[in-house]
Amino acid sequence: MRLIIDQGNSSMKLTLFEKGRVMANACTESDNAVQFVSNFVKGYRIEAAIYCSVKRAYDKQLQEWLQAHTTKAICFDEKTLLPITIGYRTPHTLGYDRIAAAVGAQSLFPQQNILIIDAGTAITYDLLSADGTFAGGNIAPGADLRLQSLHEHTGRLPLVETEGDTPLLGYDTTTALRSGSLQGIAYEIEGYIEACTKRYGRLLVFLTGGDAERLATMTKRVIFALENEGIPPLPALQEGVAVVILDKNLVPKGLNRILEYNVKL
Repeated sequence: MRLIIDQGNSSMKLTLFEKGRVMANACTESDNAVQFVSNFVKGYRIEAAIYCSVKRAYDKQLQEWLQAHTTKAICFDEKTLLPITIGYRTPHTLGYDRIAAAVGAQSLFPQQNILIIDAGTAITYDLLSADGTFAGGNIAPGADLRLQSLHEHTGRLPLVETEGDTPLLGYDTTTALRSGSLQGIAYEIEGYIEACTKRYGRLLVFLTGGDAERLATMTKRVIFALENEGIPPLPALQEGVAVVILDKNLVPKGLNRILEYNVKL
């Protein structure tokens, strides 16, 4: 069994893999990482683990626990070997979660042009070229950040939750804010897909992150949702047409592939 620890901006996500298949996952915002991890893996024999933090700050107690309770454990850093090439001009500033998502997409569908959209606290739009090069990408505020910013930087606008009605045009201030945020992101996604399809012709699009499922329902495209039964067949790719794939486990899958690439068991 392999343990994947993904420390994001607002929560820690744990995933267990066996033979490339997701066996269990959990998420917490608790500060007691060691207790959360130890409870999660209770009853399992962990052969290897990878600990990744987008903040690049690692919990020393958790590191010590991993060393004591796993056969082999690594922390994702700039020295970690990667199965893809980084074409970013400042690789030292590139988020580990963005790298992991690209590796996850490439491990599922190699030799394809892939646009990876990770919709979480921030939304990232990253392009992995068919030759396995991370070509670059953009970063935008996520839905919660947009709503929070509107509340904090205006005099009268309320703080609105993302859950609720999202009409095309809001019928009150609450729906105007929510739809302005979520519908705006949906149109933003459509714009990136259209532009990248024009440039690259045949394109796979991965949609992942905490808001991925909600945003998938707001697009006009056919969405292929991936399950956990290994590598799926490649959807038919037509010139100028993008295939959109929903995969909530893309980052853990990438971290698992990076772990395999660095640790020989």
